Amino acid sequence: MSSSSPPADGDPAPVFSALGDPTRLALLSTLSDGQPRSIASLSADAGMTRQAVTKHLRVLEGAGLVSNIRVGRESRFAFAPGPVARARSYLDEVSARWDEALERLRAFVQRPD
Repeated sequence: MSSSSPPADGDPAPVFSALGDPTRLALLSTLSDGQPRSIASLSADAGMTRQAVTKHLRVLEGAGLVSNIRVGRESRFAFAPGPVARARSYLDEVSARWDEALERLRAFVQRPD
């Protein structure tokens, strides 16, 4: 499996894009227990072919959400929580800006004439 490097600039778009697929969400949920798993194990758990699981893992790896760990001749994949934490932080910032904008609007609307 070729390894693509995760986004270094903290851009959350690749993370949100990768998480926008139910199959990838399910794979990430499985891996989020902290136990690295092989493609064979993940495909058996998901009821999918190894090729399909590999395709989804490549997308998750490209977004930095999983890392590939070599154990002998076998590749295992592990959840990498950093990008999820950065995406959550981004959403928290956006939410705070919206809260501020709504507060300004409320103050404007309720302002006495």
